[in-house]
Amino acid sequence: MSATRHTVPVVSDVTVTSLREIAVPAYGPTALASVGTGAVTPILALTALDLGATTETAAVVVALMGVGMVVGDLPAGALAARIGERRALLFAALAEGLGMVGAGLSRSVLALASAVLVMGVAGSVFGLARHAYLTEVVPAGMRARALSTLGGVHRVGIFVGPFLGAAAVSVWDTRAAYAVGVTFAVLAAVLVALTPDLARYEGQRAARHTAAVASAASGVSGAAAAEGGAAREGGGASAVRPASVWSVLRAHRRVLTTLGLGVLAVAAARAARNAIVPLWAESIGLDAASTSLVFGISGAADMLLFYPAGWAMDRFGRVHVAVPSMLVLGVGMALIPVAGSFAGLVLVGLVLGVGNGIGSGILMTLGADASPEQGRAQFLGGWRLMGDLGWAAGPALVSLGAAVLSLGAAAVMMGGLAWLGAAWLRVWVPRYDPTRAGRRPVAAE
Repeated sequence: MSATRHTVPVVSDVTVTSLREIAVPAYGPTALASVGTGAVTPILALTALDLGATTETAAVVVALMGVGMVVGDLPAGALAARIGERRALLFAALAEGLGMVGAGLSRSVLALASAVLVMGVAGSVFGLARHAYLTEVVPAGMRARALSTLGGVHRVGIFVGPFLGAAAVSVWDTRAAYAVGVTFAVLAAVLVALTPDLARYEGQRAARHTAAVASAASGVSGAAAAEGGAAREGGGASAVRPASVWSVLRAHRRVLTTLGLGVLAVAAARAARNAIVPLWAESIGLDAASTSLVFGISGAADMLLFYPAGWAMDRFGRVHVAVPSMLVLGVGMALIPVAGSFAGLVLVGLVLGVGNGIGSGILMTLGADASPEQGRAQFLGGWRLMGDLGWAAGPALVSLGAAVLSLGAAAVMMGGLAWLGAAWLRVWVPRYDPTRAGRRPVAAE
């Protein structure tokens, strides 16, 4: 089979010159929706227990949020390609609000589980729509800052949400947290409706779309021809039927099986730290309050680094952030077995927080860099699926390692995985980095 040599498509015209131009429409809905999610997430398990679920069943109910995101990734890409990012965002915000209403009104564990699954799917659509939008309108030289800021805003919302939910619960009851979540989901939908963020750039996008489709039709770009066109809102380019998700992923399977494997490692290592730290805290005799404090300190270090991480990626290149992030995460994992006290675990938590923080936005940025001009939303759906699968695999690997060996050995094993991921990223990230003029071309099969 012949291969066409090409580099990652990069938008040639500059659509945004400052993130302040799009701050409210790009980040406002994410901030609001994340606060709502943060308010609801901590009380899902408690609601399940109140409905008669066992501890194990309650854990499964909470895990359905992640299952919903995995299930929703590919359909989210198809939906955004067909109706546009803004309409997909509006749909997701309303669907998430309905899921929270359903969870708050649930009278059985099955009803609660169904509502949580809906929330997960809606969250997947929401994240994909923001990811695709910022990839489209922000030039490559600002892309990492834009996407790391998006990730930072989400983390801040998740951090603030539980405090608002706790305040509501203290005044009323456990179900009041769902009212907080629904309120912020509706506010996110209202903000999306009132700020048509795509309208300003629609003319430029439609022109680029028309040119790309014409190029594909004339045989200039084999990859573009394989992908077809993406329908956009506003009608300018919507006459072209969007390519199927599978055709886009098949056309770009090389990037998914090379750079995408690094994404799996990054997501697995990040998720593993959330599983290992509380388990290790319990094994050395720390109480719940101390464990929460370890998480809080680690999370603060994480949140403070999101913008510097994006700036460094844009200034020095993606690899100079992706690799150190994984190396530091690996060091933190390897140090867990020697953390025998609260102070020691706090220090390890800081190392893990710094490692995760300096990599803020890296998964979204790498996906944006590798995404094609046509079929972008479909490609990003597949990309996010790989990340979510890695996120699910991390805790599973910790559980397996702890069962076969020990918890300490599982931590060291995940540290080794993080270092292997760093080596893999060192090879493949530069080949897709649009900020590096000398990047090597990649063959599309």
